[in-house]
Amino acid sequence: MSETNEAGIEARIAAGVLLNAALERRGGMDEALNFRELKGLSPQDRAFAPGLAMAALRRLGEIDAILDRRLKKGPPLAVRTILRVALAQTMVLNTPDFAAVSSAVKLAERDVKTRPYKGLVNAVLRGIGRDGPDKTAAEANLPDWIAARWRAAFGVDTLIALAEAGRVEPATDLSLKPGADAPALAEALEGVVLPGGSVRTTRRGDIAEWPGFADGSWWIQDAAAAVPARLLDVKPGESALDMCAAPGGKTLQLAAAGAAVTALDRSESRLRRLTQNLERTGLTAEAVAVPAEDWEDARTFDAVLLDAPCTATGTYRRNPEALRRTRPADVADLADVQHRLLDAAAARVKPGGRMVYCVCSLEREEGESQIIAFLRRHTDFSLAPADPAAVGAPPEALASEGWLRILPSMWSEHGGLDGFFVARLERVQA
Repeated sequence: MSETNEAGIEARIAAGVLLNAALERRGGMDEALNFRELKGLSPQDRAFAPGLAMAALRRLGEIDAILDRRLKKGPPLAVRTILRVALAQTMVLNTPDFAAVSSAVKLAERDVKTRPYKGLVNAVLRGIGRDGPDKTAAEANLPDWIAARWRAAFGVDTLIALAEAGRVEPATDLSLKPGADAPALAEALEGVVLPGGSVRTTRRGDIAEWPGFADGSWWIQDAAAAVPARLLDVKPGESALDMCAAPGGKTLQLAAAGAAVTALDRSESRLRRLTQNLERTGLTAEAVAVPAEDWEDARTFDAVLLDAPCTATGTYRRNPEALRRTRPADVADLADVQHRLLDAAAARVKPGGRMVYCVCSLEREEGESQIIAFLRRHTDFSLAPADPAAVGAPPEALASEGWLRILPSMWSEHGGLDGFFVARLERVQA
């Protein structure tokens, strides 16, 4: 795609819209993908715009620090957006400076509100291109309150490593059905087989065209997200309940292991995506659209998986807007939801059965503190220590208590993974 043609300009307008939606709207980029600015784009530009917006969002703190050092007075948001998108092009996508400057000036010229600032846009970007962007620490990309929490929880060195992990677009991880040839699939996708059996690839493009998609051999699932279902360790013929199932990766794992699976989710639309993946992979599960805590069915299960709603701060490598849309009050609000769901999950576990609780959050209130409080409330449950090697988790994720605290900075030699808290709880035999 040409850097200066009109189609390229429209894609950059769309990238700016998506970036601002991630920063300002609760629905974020997902909601903005339906905005009119994206409707008329070519398929190529429609794919490019979200990637550019994500690049800007991952490095937003650095970008703004660079701009603030060169701007005596803050320009209107529309102008700052043009500058942010241009710097994302050069800093992350390696677009030549002249092409990024040209497209930015064209963007400024298009709107009467930004036209008076086209000279500023040109001067700022040419100055940065001439002098090079000032060195800025990766921690600048984290909201201040998040950085303070992670510094207190994990220490300065880990905070730096976590910030560095968020700078780079992650690869795509695939979970495979039992019997699928992982080495052969990895070779076909120019990827690698990870500990635990997931396949990781840097391939891009339409996944429906990838080897093994049409015959349902695999589904997309971050390597860390595959750990909880492995830890639950269901056996053929066992009954299993996935309490907050959509979009369904863990449900597919449980079904592929031979369990009789019931999958609950409050969202009918998200549950449809799960059923579509069940059909594609040839797996079966009973899907019920209902809030887990309101389900009136009296059944209990050998194994229960609770992947609870959370702040999702551990997913910032793939979803950098998670850190921007989360507020401090959300941690406490969601902790209350998790408390209630844990109690509901406990009631679904048969005597002698087990439960895995997990969240893709790095916040202690949503992970460690939940399990400590749960065990005080439910003396008929005990914590079962995890074996990282057996479930494909980084060895350093194992805490002394026996649960797993997976950090995105781990597995740096493999390219990192999402952040998760995972704990297995077993109910005593009656």
